[in-house]
Amino acid sequence: MKQEDDIRKAIEVMRKGGIILYPTDTVWGIGCDATNAEAVAKVYALKRRDDSKALICLVDSDDRLQRYVRNVPDVAWQLIDAVERPTTLILDGAVNLAGNLIAEDGSIGIRITKEPFSHELCYRFQKAVVSTSANISGEPAAQNYCDISQEILDGVDYICESRRQEHKPHVPSSIVKLGIDGQVKIIRK
Repeated sequence: MKQEDDIRKAIEVMRKGGIILYPTDTVWGIGCDATNAEAVAKVYALKRRDDSKALICLVDSDDRLQRYVRNVPDVAWQLIDAVERPTTLILDGAVNLAGNLIAEDGSIGIRITKEPFSHELCYRFQKAVVSTSANISGEPAAQNYCDISQEILDGVDYICESRRQEHKPHVPSSIVKLGIDGQVKIIRK
């Protein structure tokens, strides 16, 4: 299947409130429309994850990031420009996202993806896409498609075909929390 067709099918599923399994700029992810609370609830249920532990989402561009965060601090732009590996930013003032995706303090974990498949998926979907590791909460993240448990495979509405054959090390993103006051806290290196 061509990547273009794979992305089209994934988008169709997300537009109907379904959840997908897809390759990202880090590990394989479970995704859905980040603005659809019912779809987000399905992801929490599949992962058996407490919904007080917020999920992250991916976007394709600076412009899209600004659609979901009220005031992006200057240090965020500096960090985005400086980092070489995928880095998720936790930013205050989340807006226009499903309420159950936003942390209790009003923040959101969000990352601009540059990896070709997930970038194109976000670009063509024209919205933020949930991106949480394809595993049951507490179990190791699936670095490659072959590492994904049957329970996760059976629990999604669509499994992307792109990059299924890969067998190489992938690691989760770095996570950095940025306060409006300029505070920087590294959550995961």
